Amino acid sequence: MGNAVVVATTTWDQEVLKAPGSVMVDFWAVWCGPCQAIAPVIDELAVEYQGKLKVCKLNTDENPDIASQYQIMGIPTLLFFKDGKPVDKIVGAASKKNLKDKIDKIIA
Repeated sequence: MGNAVVVATTTWDQEVLKAPGSVMVDFWAVWCGPCQAIAPVIDELAVEYQGKLKVCKLNTDENPDIASQYQIMGIPTLLFFKDGKPVDKIVGAASKKNLKDKIDKIIA
């Protein structure tokens, strides 16, 4: 999985909601082509933003309760949290530049 933190229902509160600062969660599934396509970009961002942004991945098939709690209808969906509150999201496979632009605004 690379450098992103794998989260599940059991670790969600600790890893995402109680995490200080900014967190990006990639909602994905094994069978999702676009999810697989952006996976390497997500890992690169985890390295590039180390110490500034926590990057997490949540498998929606294994954790449907969290996905439905945040009304995740299509994947990949990237949900951005700041101090435990959802502040923004991107639905679909976005380019690395688009992701960086969004991240830079959130961590600014």
